[in-house]
Amino acid sequence: MKLATLRTVDGTRAVRLNGDILVDLGYADLGELFAEDDWQGKATAASGTAYPVEGADFAPVVPNPSKVVCVGHNYTNHIKEMGRELPSYPTLFPKFAETLIGANDDIAKPAETDTLDWEVELAVVIGKQVRRADEQQAADAIAGFTVMNDISLRDWQFRTIEWTQGKIWEATTPVGPYVVTPDEVGGVRPALEVRTTVDGEVMQRDDTGTLLFDPVFLVQYISAVITLRPGDIIATGTPAGVGNARDPKVFLLPGQTVVTEIAGLGACSNKVVEG
Repeated sequence: MKLATLRTVDGTRAVRLNGDILVDLGYADLGELFAEDDWQGKATAASGTAYPVEGADFAPVVPNPSKVVCVGHNYTNHIKEMGRELPSYPTLFPKFAETLIGANDDIAKPAETDTLDWEVELAVVIGKQVRRADEQQAADAIAGFTVMNDISLRDWQFRTIEWTQGKIWEATTPVGPYVVTPDEVGGVRPALEVRTTVDGEVMQRDDTGTLLFDPVFLVQYISAVITLRPGDIIATGTPAGVGNARDPKVFLLPGQTVVTEIAGLGACSNKVVEG
């Protein structure tokens, strides 16, 4: 299944893609759906109001997750381009609900930076509460996958050795448009092409099969630290090709369009505007 949270005149609605329509599932958003027992069965059986896909206004797939946990240094090529050694453990940092925007929303460049950078990421969406999950429990907790563009303010990120302030700027991180269940993408350890383009020029291209720490391991690892709840999101890291690692460096400017896409999941397409 492909599931989304749609903005409508009556508020947000959880929907299922069915051909060229989006079927209302009877919930306000996917976070509310995933909190239900047997959410898969309920999503499959629902037959509510139909909305056209064309012109759909996608909200973040989960508008208010209890947490967003991001992983740094998880593609070998990106680690090398940043001049770092391969890590023994995942590097984790948080995002917040206020950071997230829809898959086609504009990105307002903050006035406080001129180093706005892109990062295409496979994001894991949790569909079942887990703590200290074993491998099978971790796999079972994955509702599906989506696309995230981990927009980064590099000057703020590198002000200190701790990155968070450059990663959590309000209303800068597109996520969506769909949560795609594992059965549609080859399972819970998918090997999918990831790509970023800026005004049509390819900036990043890699394959999620080359992740150092795969989605199941990340659910296990993070759930050892803190309870993962339905609707929580794990961003699995970005491959080589970010603007900050180029020579000369390249950053996003107002008027440009950045597209982050993952095969089988869809794309976030966002115009950069003045903040």
